Amino acid sequence: MLLLRGVESFYGSSQALFGVDMALNEGEVVTLLGRNGMGKTTTVRSIMGMTPAARGSIQFEGREIRELPSYAVARLGFGLVPEGRQIFPNLTLLENLLVTAANRFETHDPYTLERVFSIFPRLADRRDHYGNQLSGGEQQMLAIARALMTNPKLLILDEATEGLAPMVREEIWDGLRLLKARGESILVIDKNLDALMQIADRHYIMERGQVVWSGDSGALARDPTLKSRYLGI
Repeated sequence: MLLLRGVESFYGSSQALFGVDMALNEGEVVTLLGRNGMGKTTTVRSIMGMTPAARGSIQFEGREIRELPSYAVARLGFGLVPEGRQIFPNLTLLENLLVTAANRFETHDPYTLERVFSIFPRLADRRDHYGNQLSGGEQQMLAIARALMTNPKLLILDEATEGLAPMVREEIWDGLRLLKARGESILVIDKNLDALMQIADRHYIMERGQVVWSGDSGALARDPTLKSRYLGI
């Protein structure tokens, strides 16, 4: 579904990605792991056309998308939950969900208000509250639900549970488990390794703008040196 080959990206004259290779198949949950500043968010931004890659190939469903603008990438079926949530603070929770709602690909069983409220029940009770009246955890649930309301082919979450209380984090992981059971394709960045290893099919570890390791959860669990060397655990 998603294929990156030799992707190089820059911020001005400073190179951030150095030949990134990765792949995600339909129905997989794949993670990007690594310490802060290692290129994970830049990889997502390059996929989405927000930090255009200077070299390499980014393909989605067999189509080259590296030179497409962000809005065109999004319309191909990407649902991005960005770091920092970026919900609309002056709209109600319900308006945040409806403003992006679409079913461009005529999904047989699309995400609706009822479905996203079943994944995150807390949101149903807050539907008339404005975005700036929600807690950080509620805002993150809203950001995920808003992305789902676009009925994406691929959901991307950048820092899925960063800075959230343990109880709220668990609600979000429960929601992601439901999405995995539904067969959604998901690329996720987070630091909660235990939770990620339970839901992810495969992992990529980044170090200084490069992928330095990839494998499944079993392989990651069997090599504790990976955690200490690249993840600070």
